Amino acid sequence: MPRNVYFSQQVKSEQTLYEDLVVESLKIFGQDAYYMPRTLLTRDDILGEQKGSSFTDAYLIEAYIEEGEGFQGSGDLYSKFGLEIRDEVNFVISRRQWERFVGVFNNDVTATAPQEGDVIFLPLSNSFFEITFVEDEQPFYQLSNVPVFRLSCSLFEYNDEDIETGYDFIDDLQGSNAYQVAMDYTTNVSNQHIVGGEIVNMTVSDGVVVSGEVMSVTKAGTAGGTISVSNITVTGATTLTEFTTRVLYGTESKNYVTVTKVYGIGDTSFDANFMPQDDSAENIAFELAGDTFLDFTESNPFGDPSETY
Repeated sequence: MPRNVYFSQQVKSEQTLYEDLVVESLKIFGQDAYYMPRTLLTRDDILGEQKGSSFTDAYLIEAYIEEGEGFQGSGDLYSKFGLEIRDEVNFVISRRQWERFVGVFNNDVTATAPQEGDVIFLPLSNSFFEITFVEDEQPFYQLSNVPVFRLSCSLFEYNDEDIETGYDFIDDLQGSNAYQVAMDYTTNVSNQHIVGGEIVNMTVSDGVVVSGEVMSVTKAGTAGGTISVSNITVTGATTLTEFTTRVLYGTESKNYVTVTKVYGIGDTSFDANFMPQDDSAENIAFELAGDTFLDFTESNPFGDPSETY
């Protein structure tokens, strides 16, 4: 028997009213959150995972936290690698608001819906959450439409991604968590130093360039100082290549300096915490022990050492 033609669940005015009520409820009971789309820089097509990514934008949007008694997940686990916090949370956001503030109609975001791998920064807990699943059919077509997205998220594990959103309270968190290499330098021209936040390049051999972002600069008069660099990348080489005692060029300041010393992991002669770690973790100890029997310069660890790809 066909449905009654005098009753319809697709009345536009009713759908709009329903969506308006949902948006108003999210604004009342939700939390301010910053949606950060992920940009893939390089991808491993064999394993199907990203090898490098960045976050260059953050969009403010209201998000409702479904769990009213705290974050879900496995909780806090204490292991020999330190304290692991495995919080999970479900966010509910409006489709209309996402399209208005984040979506393809107003920004450079090419997706038409939230994507797995994108990150949400929650100022309430000062935490980053990575989207692991996007549910786009709940509640299930009550008025023949679905006005919200339900985002299943887990606490984001930072893996040296470049975060440059333009919001200092977000970007500064990278400096306290990113792996950094510290270097002493002397100025080639008096008082022409490297500038914090700029990209520096070092040509270590023909066609091989090591680059990184300057996180901090400590000047020692007009003739030199110390810098710490993170987000290190290499172009022109397939094996591990590091900074060395050569000329370093600042792409923003246009200044050249000469590196006189590169501090290694666990170097006690450098007081700055250039390799952040939890007080209860042993990541530096594991790194130093691993260097004694693992060759991180090997480009093909599963095959003939003479074969490179």
